[in-house]
Amino acid sequence: MFTGIIEDLGKVKAVKSGANSMQLTLESSKIVEDIHLGDSIAVNGVCLTVTAFSNNHFTVEIMPETVKSTNIRSLQIGHVVNLERAMAANGRFGGHFVSGHVDGTGVILRKRKLENAVYVDIGIDRELSKYCMLKGSVAIDGISLTIFEVQPTQITVSLIPLTFSETILGIKREQDIVNIENDLLGKYVIKQLNQKQEKSTNSTITMDFLRQNGF
Repeated sequence: MFTGIIEDLGKVKAVKSGANSMQLTLESSKIVEDIHLGDSIAVNGVCLTVTAFSNNHFTVEIMPETVKSTNIRSLQIGHVVNLERAMAANGRFGGHFVSGHVDGTGVILRKRKLENAVYVDIGIDRELSKYCMLKGSVAIDGISLTIFEVQPTQITVSLIPLTFSETILGIKREQDIVNIENDLLGKYVIKQLNQKQEKSTNSTITMDFLRQNGF
């Protein structure tokens, strides 16, 4: 489990590509200060497992499904990534519940500055937008952000100066691809509502049945 509060910007030092999988070696002296084999690290919001590490590098394996459904597949040597270690049980919860299980990708449509904020419009699929709500939470490349506008195929988020300077959203450009993880709690609520609706639709109890039985 993560919070969406980025700890460090890492740099891709090596990429090993298989037919459908990948192996990445990332540089980050801060992240490896407290790291162990098997630890979970969010890389651009994707939960990955540490398979090796040294004084300032660590290596992760990426499965075919993750390669296919996230922007990890576009990473090359020299690219910068957002990094966050799994939340410590005794740590402060500064963002929102982020699982590191990306729901899909979006594309940056526009970035515009308004006083001390930078507004970012992101194009997303309708399937993703149904989980978005005004003033709700969303993780963009692993960054916990608040949604300020929702349209059928677009959301808008706002970056404070610190987020702009300390995450990769500050250096990403229009048409760049970003990972999207919808709010975990919202997804569970909608799933439960859909299940209740299906059960209600499939019910054999009708108004005629109720009237015939004295209701």
